Amino acid sequence: MARFLVADDHPLFREALQGALAKQFAALELREADSLEATLAALEDDDDVDLLLLDLHMPGSGDLYGLIRVREDYPLLPVAIISGSEDPDVMARCIGFGALGFIPKSLPSGNIAEAIQTILDGDTWVPEGVADRLAGLSQEDQDLAHKVAELTPQQYRVLCHLHEGLLNKQIAYALGITEATVKAHITAIFRKLDINNRTQAVLMAERLQLTPSE
Repeated sequence: MARFLVADDHPLFREALQGALAKQFAALELREADSLEATLAALEDDDDVDLLLLDLHMPGSGDLYGLIRVREDYPLLPVAIISGSEDPDVMARCIGFGALGFIPKSLPSGNIAEAIQTILDGDTWVPEGVADRLAGLSQEDQDLAHKVAELTPQQYRVLCHLHEGLLNKQIAYALGITEATVKAHITAIFRKLDINNRTQAVLMAERLQLTPSE
């Protein structure tokens, strides 16, 4: 039996994916999550899955954070990114940070199932023409990944708001928490990332973005 966890916040896509996989895998157990928190909770409850299909931009995930966090917490768990992006550079970064495959959502359902089977067979899968652009992750990025993986989802949200230039009061309003809690999160972020100020936090967050900031 094939056991998959589909982590995506679009119910119609999850439904369509289930239909596609049911045609490829005679015996299939499909679990679903619609946020990073739900994904981590599902894995904490039972991480015995053959493959995690992870959306990059579902709530709580934030570009590379979701992938980094899952890979750090569950290093033996096979993870494939399934995304609306078709940017080769995005694909390369995801593979560099530990994904075993990158599957664009625009693929026909049959091709998605074939890509998943390739990953289950032990091969990395990316769209044609992308493989030659994959490169190893630098030591600096590896070190960053280990640090970022220590952040809780809420701390990562605060980091993203720091990247946007929000003041503590604005972050508190956006997240529905007190200013004192925001300050506590920022202190923890600085400690875990081994930095001393907001400017350094912004630079760290910038390196995790899959698209340039505007």
